[in-house]
Amino acid sequence: MSSTTALRRTPLYDTHRALAAKLVPFAGWEMPVQYAGGILAEHHAVRTAAGVFDVSHMGEFEVTGPDRNALVNRVTCNDISTLEPGGVQYSAILTPEGTFVDDCTVYRFDDKLMIVVNASNVARAWEHVVKQKGGANVRLKDISGEVGLLALQGPTSQALLQPLTDTRLDDIGYYHFDVGKVAGAQCFISRTGYTGEDGFELYCRERDTVALWTALTGAGARPIGLGARDSLRLEMGYALYGNDIDDTITPLEAGLGWIVKLDKGSPFTGDKALRQQKHRGVTRKLVGFRLDGRGFPRPGYPVFHGGRDVDVVRSGTMSPSLGLAIGTTYLPADAAKPGTRFEVQCRGEKVSAEVVTRPFYTRGTARK
Repeated sequence: MSSTTALRRTPLYDTHRALAAKLVPFAGWEMPVQYAGGILAEHHAVRTAAGVFDVSHMGEFEVTGPDRNALVNRVTCNDISTLEPGGVQYSAILTPEGTFVDDCTVYRFDDKLMIVVNASNVARAWEHVVKQKGGANVRLKDISGEVGLLALQGPTSQALLQPLTDTRLDDIGYYHFDVGKVAGAQCFISRTGYTGEDGFELYCRERDTVALWTALTGAGARPIGLGARDSLRLEMGYALYGNDIDDTITPLEAGLGWIVKLDKGSPFTGDKALRQQKHRGVTRKLVGFRLDGRGFPRPGYPVFHGGRDVDVVRSGTMSPSLGLAIGTTYLPADAAKPGTRFEVQCRGEKVSAEVVTRPFYTRGTARK
């Protein structure tokens, strides 16, 4: 990004500054990476209690009209026909080559669908969806600028949120949502998240974002920045666009074949390429690994297997919950299995690593 390009700000920008947040450029936005207490404290707050994230930089597309389901089935690789109203589906928007334009979630309402995409890909994903409209009887609307989004995450999230809403949270299952008011603000209340803990994503009107944040923090939710969001999602092995997945990688290579429904009965962008890749087999696979000894596997560090330079670290951190250096990388398919050993070059020194199963962390296994 050019230094002269102004960074966008969410409605909570002044709030973040008042909380002494460290603000950094992220996907064209000025976002909090951490608050005064630091990333480790924020990470542990989400694992043990409840934290709230400002994720209003995410993008939302609304799809209405008689052909809405058919269009979304064509532009995403999962099967929208299996989704009931009130359901949420993890999916992806793909290129004709079967690689990622973006991963996304799809929300099904009685009369519309909503596609939620990453902040870094809003313009690209929107262009991709609009191009495929063709003669479909649908109305597409990019509502990203009208929506505020807060993620309340952690084991005490429901207990914290329930007094603020008349909606029965017990009735909202995982990857489902309801419509109701939270602290007086009309919201889509979604039992989803990016941390591995129980929690809710609250979509509200942009003008209600500050009031909603104030209500949640006033009830005890700790403000959490992007730094802890990254360490939390990596402990769960969740993919991050731009690191683990991008427009050079397919879902089959990324271990996300379960969101690819080649037999859903309707063609979708990228399906031919994925059929061919499935038939011949992938040549590389995304793996999780643990470093032996000392070292910090930063993204971009070279990865060696069998004496060959095979990839780079895609995501990496020192896991706050486990006290171990963990990360992801792509290895040759025949080596992509637990127990395989390879090396990561950290600051010029090759450090031994071992492939391990994901998620790295499961609830209740955090070190004391």
